[in-house]
Amino acid sequence: MTYIKKLSSIGAGIGIGVLLAGGLTACEHKSEKGVGNAESEKRAAFVVIEESAPGKYKIVEEFPAKETRIILKKLDGTEKVLSREEMDELIKQEAAKIDEGRSNLTKENGAQVAQQSGGMGLGEAILASAAGAIIGSWIGSKLFNNPNYQHNRRAGYKSPSTYSRSLNSFGKKSSSASRSSSASRRSGFFGSSSKSSFGRYRGSYGG
Repeated sequence: MTYIKKLSSIGAGIGIGVLLAGGLTACEHKSEKGVGNAESEKRAAFVVIEESAPGKYKIVEEFPAKETRIILKKLDGTEKVLSREEMDELIKQEAAKIDEGRSNLTKENGAQVAQQSGGMGLGEAILASAAGAIIGSWIGSKLFNNPNYQHNRRAGYKSPSTYSRSLNSFGKKSSSASRSSSASRRSGFFGSSSKSSFGRYRGSYGG
């Protein structure tokens, strides 16, 4: 029932056709089968990113899901589900920017730059989201060993409350699925043990 409640809360802003394209209808039924599914749900994320200014984006909603899906809402009112190929290409481009010191995720003043410009680039927003731990797993220490990342990624969210809801949502999923793991209880989806989480989440998204 978790999915039904979550989807109803954002349904006004996201087309039903897009949700169906993301395969969430089937997930609603599977999610009621118990703890086993809770374990798999925490390994993926449903993320809604909207264009806040031309070429700038913010995360407006995200929560655990059976498969990772990213919904993009553009300024012209259109919506689309990013394909696996599109996500991979965006992450590849952002990885190059990180190497060159041009990404707002790793710059010392990255959060300030993002706030002043109205948002982050699409690749930056994806890596700032919970989905970043899954689809960006191969980047590894480029992000999680960078002291600026945790601070800057918050600027990728539409509001502090959106960021807090994400932390709470993934934290609860991790805790309920594996109470014996102190790392999960400590960090939720992103946190002090994020580097080890990268390998664990690798390859667990659909497209």
